[in-house]
Amino acid sequence: MAQTKLNAPDLGNSPSTSEIITRHLRDAIVAGHFAEDEPIRQDDIARQFNVSKIPVREALKRLEAEGLVMFQRNRGAMVTRLSESELAQMFEVRMLLEDKVLRLAIPNMTEATFTRAESICREFIGETDVGRWAELNWALHACLYEPAQRPFLVGMIRSVNDKLERYLRMQMSLSAGKDRADHEHREILQACRERNVELAVHLLDEHIAGVCQTLFEHLPSAR
Repeated sequence: MAQTKLNAPDLGNSPSTSEIITRHLRDAIVAGHFAEDEPIRQDDIARQFNVSKIPVREALKRLEAEGLVMFQRNRGAMVTRLSESELAQMFEVRMLLEDKVLRLAIPNMTEATFTRAESICREFIGETDVGRWAELNWALHACLYEPAQRPFLVGMIRSVNDKLERYLRMQMSLSAGKDRADHEHREILQACRERNVELAVHLLDEHIAGVCQTLFEHLPSAR
């Protein structure tokens, strides 16, 4: 007898409960909805998602691996606080990795790359939602790095970017960071169009260093 054919959804490609919770918590942390050192109470999160604490614990472990959460004895999970030294090192890592991937990407860039990058630039400068600025900033960088065909390397850069995103949002909202970023992005894009690798990398380094400097100028003095 033939098995009854069900109109079943493909659950194999569906995110797990812990993955869904991870995504929501990650978004909340990078958006600044959780303060540095703020406890993330598993009971509260489980209640909000109407689940047991098991998937919440799994989600927090994922975020710990990403550097967004840390576990402290007798205090549980807390949002990671980054020192100025740690922030500076992350920007150094950005320079090292992004210089490398941009050098690899420029020879492979096409007109489609430039068209998409220009579209992101227009969307970025016209966006009034602060929460979207860092997202579009990464979208532009990712667009320029994709032709390098180094997904693992770009993934490493994205991981560093995720750790910095809450600070980048603050930097762009508390200074003229948005307009400055747009101007510098367009300069980098033009150098890429001209296949001027050395100039593009130099402009990228200045861009990253400038973000780091203005961020430190707006950080609270006591950290």
